[in-house]
Amino acid sequence: MQEKKHNLDLDVQYADTRLEQEITQAMLQRWVEAALLGPAELAIRFVDAEEGQALNRQYRGKDYATNVLTFAYNEGEELGDDDPTQADIILCTDVLMREAEEQKKTVEEHAAHLVVHGVLHAQGYDHEHDEEAEEMEQFERDIMEVLGYPDPYAD
Repeated sequence: MQEKKHNLDLDVQYADTRLEQEITQAMLQRWVEAALLGPAELAIRFVDAEEGQALNRQYRGKDYATNVLTFAYNEGEELGDDDPTQADIILCTDVLMREAEEQKKTVEEHAAHLVVHGVLHAQGYDHEHDEEAEEMEQFERDIMEVLGYPDPYAD
């Protein structure tokens, strides 16, 4: 989406190594950069269902593993042009792989979408209300199209 590349400090962690060869740091970097609106310091961590469930339970009060969790550390703060968005984005490998199969998508397509979704959350986008959800989903569609992936919300 963005013409200009923003300063990005990206840490990738494969606590669950099943997708380490398939979803590379270079791919993750490309997906993150496509969704960035400014500088960022991000960590992307791949976890199994057990860790994903524990994190979701501890921080959101929901006792199940979910596909992506975003922990935005400067959420709600007014950031200057040079102030980086800081966040951890947690991808649950078990849920990601199951959903990709159920939705008849490749793991790569679904992972790209979840990363874009998480990066937008880190930058303050939300989908709690219909209007916000429509705006965020359209932005995701646009970013995915630029990346060369199909509409993640198409049936």
